[in-house]
Amino acid sequence: MKLIHQHDLEEEYIDFIENEQFSGRYLSEFIADTQRVYLADTRPWVIGYSGGKDSSAVMALVYMSLLGLEPEQRHKPVFVVASDTLVETPVVVDHVNNSLKAINDGAKRDDLPITAHKVTPKTEQTFWSNLLGKGYPAPTRNFRWCTERMKIDPVSTFITEKVSQYDEVIVVLGSRSQESASRAQVIKKHKIDGSDLAVHTTLANAFIYTPIDTWHVDDVWKILRLCHLKQQETPYGPRNKWIDKYDLEWENPWGGKNLLLWNLYKDSSGQGECPLVIDETTPSCGNSRFGCWTCTVVTKDRAMESLVANGETWMEPLLKYRNILSRSTSPALKKKYRNHIRRNGRLAFKTLKEDGEKVLLDDYTTGPYLLKYRRFMLRVLLQLQKKLEKHLSGQALITIPELHAVRHEWLNDPNEPDWDDSLPAIFKEVYGYDLDWTLDDTTQFSREESQLLNTIAPKHGISPHMIKKLIDLETSMSGLTRRTGIFNKLGRLVQQDWESAEEIIEEHLESRQNQMRQSKEVKEISQELEALNKLLVKEGLS
Repeated sequence: MKLIHQHDLEEEYIDFIENEQFSGRYLSEFIADTQRVYLADTRPWVIGYSGGKDSSAVMALVYMSLLGLEPEQRHKPVFVVASDTLVETPVVVDHVNNSLKAINDGAKRDDLPITAHKVTPKTEQTFWSNLLGKGYPAPTRNFRWCTERMKIDPVSTFITEKVSQYDEVIVVLGSRSQESASRAQVIKKHKIDGSDLAVHTTLANAFIYTPIDTWHVDDVWKILRLCHLKQQETPYGPRNKWIDKYDLEWENPWGGKNLLLWNLYKDSSGQGECPLVIDETTPSCGNSRFGCWTCTVVTKDRAMESLVANGETWMEPLLKYRNILSRSTSPALKKKYRNHIRRNGRLAFKTLKEDGEKVLLDDYTTGPYLLKYRRFMLRVLLQLQKKLEKHLSGQALITIPELHAVRHEWLNDPNEPDWDDSLPAIFKEVYGYDLDWTLDDTTQFSREESQLLNTIAPKHGISPHMIKKLIDLETSMSGLTRRTGIFNKLGRLVQQDWESAEEIIEEHLESRQNQMRQSKEVKEISQELEALNKLLVKEGLS
């Protein structure tokens, strides 16, 4: 088997492949290994591509390897999959979109079985559908609700579909042990003895292949820029300097240069890329150049700060918006931004363990964002989107399907239903025109009806929200021949916490005091009965 076809690669490629070392081995050896694994079976490959340096390096390695095979040996498909959370950093979205198009065009030109695809989360699972719609708090290290919904699920669905089609697949990742020791340990733990593959941790019939696992970051840039490192003595000691043996930049095997990618990383001070997330073991990528611009898992988004500092000044409003979201996660400010009632309609008291038993405290955990805060944040987001349109290259900070999803969540919010249907009005206020707002298929209260309930219900000591929910329940079950479970549903509604946090806590304290008082009385009666029994025994009457 020939390692590479002379007519497929230019002379500098050949020289580079045969003479440049990567982690102590020649690039030609890595290409030969990749070809061997590719030819070993009929299982298709799925390459995880984020557009960052590591995934671009593994993409280049695979592309070169396929170019080096005879056309009849390229016997199985290679799917390149990129995950777009819909809140990726805009400059990165442009880069990834352009790269996927270039890969598709190059593969078609070179007659390679490679196709590039982009996956996105379902509309009801996007960042804005959950944060602005359902009121989920901005993600934190302890509550990373975004990862599974926005990253793992779309990629898993893509892989599962390929498994259904081909029985088994091999997922090719740009993971490097140097970049993520924890990820390397997980893959090593699931490694198949005597094989280059590892078992996928969660998906059946999917296997992992990491061809650049041993590479260092310098090796990654070698293959991306066709550059060489030369050690030079400086006043600060020996330093590695990039030496461009050929031109400043060379093209990827599929076309297009990596100067933009280099510029994204060169001032990043050690920041990595956000890898393709395939399971819960993948670390957070909040500090990454290739993460979400809305990421609040980290305290400060140094990546976006660096982008702004290095010329992308138009992104500064996005950075400020992200910082406002991050501020809302502060323990001292939670009660200002969030409802005291959780989405199940109940106030949840904090607990601690004493002598192995849970003890309720007088404080409570906060629920979803208040509707007034969600309205404010949506208005600001739309204003930013309108202001930055010329920089977004046709992208949207929030898509139209997401706006419809947010509106649906507001109208059906379990705690604060948006009786005014305010989202269309907010959109028109910002953009000056209406979208096609179809009538929601749920029961709605008009503003007049809501005002009437707000006036009458308190006079009878009843929450207007509870009345609305009871009417909604009756309407949803009207016309049914058998209204099974309606009394249980009515009971659950009535038992929800409709009062203010202060009123609920006061009732809780009063209830606890009554329990303590009753417990004291029971104890006193027990002591009196015990004393009486002793007296009866003493007198011989028992």
